Amino acid sequence: MNALLTQLKNLGPMRLAALAGVGVGLLAFIIYFATRFTATPMELLYGNLEAVDSNRIVQELEAQNIPYELRNGGADIYVGADQVLRQRVSLAEFATGGATVGYEVFDEMDSLGATNFMQNVNLVRALEGELARTVAAIDSVKAARVHLVMPKRELFSRETQEPSASIYIKMKTGRLDQGQVNAIQQLVAAAVPQLKPSRISIVDEAGTLLSRNFEDDGDMLAFTREEMRLKTEQRLARNIEQLLEQTVGPGKARAEVRADMDFDRTVTEEEIFDPESAVPRSTVNLEEQAQTRENDPGAVTVQNNLPDANLNAGGPTATSSESRTEETVNYEISKRVVNSVSDGGEIERLSIAVLVDGTYDVAEDGTRTYVPRSDEQMDKIATLVRSAVGYDAQRGDQVEVINMRFTSLDDFMPEDAWTFMGFTKDEIMKMAEGLGIAIVAILVILLVVRPLVTRAFESAAPDEADMLSADAAAGVPQLTGPGSMPVPVDEEMEADELIDIDKVEGRVRASSLRKIGEIVDKHPEEALSIIRNWLYQEA
Repeated sequence: MNALLTQLKNLGPMRLAALAGVGVGLLAFIIYFATRFTATPMELLYGNLEAVDSNRIVQELEAQNIPYELRNGGADIYVGADQVLRQRVSLAEFATGGATVGYEVFDEMDSLGATNFMQNVNLVRALEGELARTVAAIDSVKAARVHLVMPKRELFSRETQEPSASIYIKMKTGRLDQGQVNAIQQLVAAAVPQLKPSRISIVDEAGTLLSRNFEDDGDMLAFTREEMRLKTEQRLARNIEQLLEQTVGPGKARAEVRADMDFDRTVTEEEIFDPESAVPRSTVNLEEQAQTRENDPGAVTVQNNLPDANLNAGGPTATSSESRTEETVNYEISKRVVNSVSDGGEIERLSIAVLVDGTYDVAEDGTRTYVPRSDEQMDKIATLVRSAVGYDAQRGDQVEVINMRFTSLDDFMPEDAWTFMGFTKDEIMKMAEGLGIAIVAILVILLVVRPLVTRAFESAAPDEADMLSADAAAGVPQLTGPGSMPVPVDEEMEADELIDIDKVEGRVRASSLRKIGEIVDKHPEEALSIIRNWLYQEA
């Protein structure tokens, strides 16, 4: 132990400081290496969070003393892989709009000291929060905010203001289609008394107005007609593609349809009479018979002027009779009254374009060769398309079927992940990283730490030799071998040797060369790489 302390004292403060620095650096390197490969990997807990939600989740993690990392400006939270599943379930309420206030606001409110105004405000806040949660629960909707305007009816006022609503939606990916927008409008309108869907405005995160609020019926009618035309085109195109995919294969047929439609509203009234289908309605038969007899008055006498003078008359008489028969038949003619109302939406003309992919021949080496379809096949496909859409040449319909090569999806697919003996590239890189760090550590120990320690102890050896020479110069007797006499020391020779610096330096250089030779013999490859680095540096 004393010898070790003596050697350490002989090294000097500079050499001891260098050894201490190398030891501390090596210890830090070993600690880093151990923690780097033994620490638990961090996995994503929740991503793309709002600042409010991230704050609440971080507070819960800190309360449970769970290590975490914030990335992507605080929007992504990472925890240990062994904690991610359990924490994802326990913190789900904070990641899905946990900051939104719903009807639980009444649980925290003091009902005794609350005024009517405060209760009305909390009611609106609760209703807005519940509607926002419901809208945010729709697929592809990340977050939502709802603002309601529910005017209060003034006293002695006949006019009432209708409520309105505005909804802000933040999407995860994509955009809402018109059907989903209409569904949200109906959902909110049904939850708020006297709220009409036309008074609900919906805006996305890009500031785009998604809802269609029309001031008059004309605008709504125009939009409805355009929507009907688009749905008709999509329906016909979908029918064509589904029909052709049964023959040419999935994804090898593409159809586009342009429909010109008539949306004029037509009211028609017709009265049609059929004279050939007359039916007797009524028949009237009339028979008349009349008979007249006249006497010749003759001379004027008193007898002729008496009542019933004709009975007593004996003069000549004239008799006449008349007979008439009349028949009237009333016929009912068949009549048809037609009242037809057409609200429009009739197809006036169709323009259809169909693109069909060809076939492919696969060679033995896997090479695919494109082969166009024959004219006979294209004619059959065109016939199928005409039948599927109800082709009418008198209407001016056009159908074009073209055979062209489709771009293969394989050209855009990423290449298969490279693997070596079942290990992926990331796993191999991680193992190479660990192996590289281990090699560097070994090289540091062999090429830096060991030479420094060896040089320090070699430097101490000449100091001991100098001390022995100094003792001999002072007259201290030297040790003798067995059976031998002490060798007299020449003072001048000793002085010359002591002051011969070249001999000392040569001895030190020879010792260094010997040590370097040993290192080269033990580690020839490392030594060769070091010499090459020196040569490159000099070049």
